[in-house]
Amino acid sequence: MGTFATAMSVIYLLIAVSIVAAAGFLGAFLWAVRNGQYDDDQTPAMRILFDDKKTSETNNQ
Repeated sequence: MGTFATAMSVIYLLIAVSIVAAAGFLGAFLWAVRNGQYDDDQTPAMRILFDDKKTSETNNQ
């Protein structure tokens, strides 16, 4: 019966740690949303598609 009680206390500890970690990740996500981290997610993905102005001429100078 002693090992069962020990195993249950470990499970309770793991559940508590998981809830604290989940709350931390939720807090970090909400902080990022409130500070504008996800405001413009379209432009950086499309920036590589746009050509720069004649990069070969600027590299030769």
